[in-house]
Amino acid sequence: MNLDDCAVGTALPTLDLPLNRTTIVAAAIASQDFEDVHHDPGKAQRRGTPDIFLSINSTNGFVDRYVTDWSGPNSRITRVSLRLGVPAFPGDTLRFSGEVTGTGTETVTLRVTGGNERGVHVTADVTVARTEGDRA
Repeated sequence: MNLDDCAVGTALPTLDLPLNRTTIVAAAIASQDFEDVHHDPGKAQRRGTPDIFLSINSTNGFVDRYVTDWSGPNSRITRVSLRLGVPAFPGDTLRFSGEVTGTGTETVTLRVTGGNERGVHVTADVTVARTEGDRA
C-alpha cells in the first residue's frame, strides 16, 4: 500500500486469525509474558475463565502485524493506543478490520478493530509513518 493513496475512510482488508492453544502460548512466550493464565488451562480456570486466553502483548503484536501487512515495508508504526474488550480463547477466530481516520504529510492514522464471536476483543488507534523508501 502506498500511503500517499490513502484517504480518510479508506478501508483495510479484513484478516481472519484463527487462534489455537499453540498460537496463544507461543505468542505469550515470544513477548515474555509468562503469566500462567496464558499457558495453563487449570490455573486459568481457577481464576474464573474457561481456558487460557490471549495476552495484551500478543494482541498488540497481532494488531501491528495486521497494520504492517497492509502498509508494507516502506512504513513503520510510530504509535499504538489500544483497549481490550472480550477475551480471545483457543478455538476463536479474531477478525481484524481497519479504516483510515486521518492523513498527514508524513503519517496515516488508522482505527483497527479485532473481534470474535463474543464481541470486540481490541480497538486500536495506530499511526503509521512513511519511511524514506515510500517518499516520492
